Amino acid sequence: MVDKNFSMSSFLALRYTEKPGVDFTEKLLYRHPTIPADGERISVRTARDINDALIRQIEEIRQRYSKIGILLSGGMDSAILASYLSGCDAYTFRFLGGEYQIEELQRAEAYAKYYGLIIHYVDIDWNTVTHNLKSVMMSKGGPVHSIEPQICQGAKQAMEDGIDLMIIGDGSDYVFGGMDQLLAQDWTFEDFYHRYIYIEPEKVLKEPVSVRYLFERYRQGENINFMKFMDIVATEESYGSYSNAFHAAGLDYFDPYEKLKMEDLLDLKRVRNGESKYLIRDLFKMRYPDMPIPNKIPMPRPVDMYFADWKGPVRPEFRENLDMTQYKGNQRWLIWCLEQFLNMVDEL
Repeated sequence: MVDKNFSMSSFLALRYTEKPGVDFTEKLLYRHPTIPADGERISVRTARDINDALIRQIEEIRQRYSKIGILLSGGMDSAILASYLSGCDAYTFRFLGGEYQIEELQRAEAYAKYYGLIIHYVDIDWNTVTHNLKSVMMSKGGPVHSIEPQICQGAKQAMEDGIDLMIIGDGSDYVFGGMDQLLAQDWTFEDFYHRYIYIEPEKVLKEPVSVRYLFERYRQGENINFMKFMDIVATEESYGSYSNAFHAAGLDYFDPYEKLKMEDLLDLKRVRNGESKYLIRDLFKMRYPDMPIPNKIPMPRPVDMYFADWKGPVRPEFRENLDMTQYKGNQRWLIWCLEQFLNMVDEL
C-alpha cells in the first residue's frame, strides 16, 4: 500500500516509516529490520553475566567467519566488544580530517592499542555522505538516518580489506538503559509526545498525517508507558538504520548486545542519578580497570556544519518559507534527506 503523506510524516516525526506494508512509492518497498524475539534473547543480571554471554557469542561468530571487523568508537559499548577481539580489524570514523570530536577519536585509538586491534580510519566528509546516499535510500525504500551513509562507507571499506562480518554495539543503549534523557523523568502523555518526536509534520508538510496514534497505544490515562514505547519504537528505528546501511553495502553484521535482555527491571533511580547503563559501566571497569569511563555521546556526525547555510526545501510537498533557524542539524538532515529521496523517486 502506498501512502506518501503518511510515510513523509512518519519519517519526519520518528525517523522511519512505522507501519509495515506502507510505502512511499509503488517503485520501492520500504525495508523494516528483523528484531530478535524476546524468547531468543539471553537473560543477564550482572556485569559478569554480560561478560560470559558476550564471550560465548563472539567465540561462536569467530568460528563461522574468516575475518571479523568491529566499528570502534570512543564509547563504552564498542570498547567492551573490542576487548574480546584482540588481533581483529577496528574501523573508526574520522570526520573532516580528524578535526571533529578529536577526543572521541583518541579514545578509540587508546582502546584499540589496549587490546591489540588493528585500527583503520574511515574518513568522512560531505562528499562521502552524498556518494553513499542514493544506495542507502534505494536499499531502504525511503529517506534515511544521517548515520547510514557513513556506516555504508565503513562497510564498503572493510569489505575491500577482506572483512566478512562487522561487529557493532548499537543495541546496548536500548537493552541496558542508555537513553538517559528520555528516562530522566516519568512523563505525561503530552510532554513525552512533544519531547520524543523529531519534527512535527504539521509544521513542515502541506498535507501532514498525525502520528499520535502510535503514542496512543502506550497511553496510561494522562501518562504514557514510555519504557515500553522506547523498547519497541526506538529500538526498531535504531536497528533499522544499521541493518539497512550494511544491507546496502552487502556486508554481514552482528550486534551481541541485541541478543541480551536484563533479567531484573531497570533501576531508574540509578539511571537518574547519573549511572546510565550501570551494568555496562561495571563491565567496562572489568575490561579496562585503569581507564576512565567515557561520557555517553551519540555516533558523531557534523550535521550542524553540513547544514549551517541550507535555506530549506523547495519541493511542493513542503510548506513555503520555512524558518530553518528553528531546526538543529539533525532535524535539517531529516527535511533535506526527505527532499532528496522524493527527487530520486521522480527520476526512477
